[in-house]
Amino acid sequence: MERRRLVAVSDNDARKQKPAFFRVLGVDPAAAGPTGYGVVESDGRSLRMVHYGALVISARRRKESSGAALQDVYKLLSRLIEEYQPDAMAVEAVFAALNVHTVLRLAEVRGVVLLAAAQHNIVVHSYSPREVKSSVAGYGHADKRQVQEMVRALLMMQEIPEPSDAADALAVALCHLQVEQTRRRFSLPPVSKQAGRARRSAVIDAVEALSTSVSGSARGASGTFSNLSNLPRIVPTR
Repeated sequence: MERRRLVAVSDNDARKQKPAFFRVLGVDPAAAGPTGYGVVESDGRSLRMVHYGALVISARRRKESSGAALQDVYKLLSRLIEEYQPDAMAVEAVFAALNVHTVLRLAEVRGVVLLAAAQHNIVVHSYSPREVKSSVAGYGHADKRQVQEMVRALLMMQEIPEPSDAADALAVALCHLQVEQTRRRFSLPPVSKQAGRARRSAVIDAVEALSTSVSGSARGASGTFSNLSNLPRIVPTR
């Protein structure tokens, strides 16, 4: 009879066999309301919510100085980066249709987000509200409730994430995770910030076509998605 020898597996070997998780910190900057944040990670097959919430800055704090709210946002993001060590950050882009005053205030918060990320050597990716909604809900004009419902389903959460600002931040993180998975699956090079409009449009058109075919095949007879946790979602890149 052939004798077999058992070999102990060290902790280091066990770690090497585990799939690597890619972690994203999503941020939904706000001009006056809460700034949402959410940490999501994926191993390429499953998604997991790590942490989420929203920073509410009181009116009294805002009146202390013009930069008090920005200081609180910076401290929060720095703490989240140091605690959760994300591989990337994803932030919702400033909506151009807003009034000038709101756009300027949002740009200030966005600047703080970029500063915190740069100081911690984290790459920031920006997505428009339409891109985020298309990625998560499959519809670029989905309302906040629909986004919350889809975030809950995709992350298999027991409850709908509240407030909606936190759900939006989780949605931004999910958007980037899906874009990153698509890029790796098809061996696509990262689209640089200096890439031309034509190149970006070509990538978006190609991936949106794949998204349409996948989404259509995933819908059941009732017109709803089934088995969302295993659905390979294809989303547009910027």
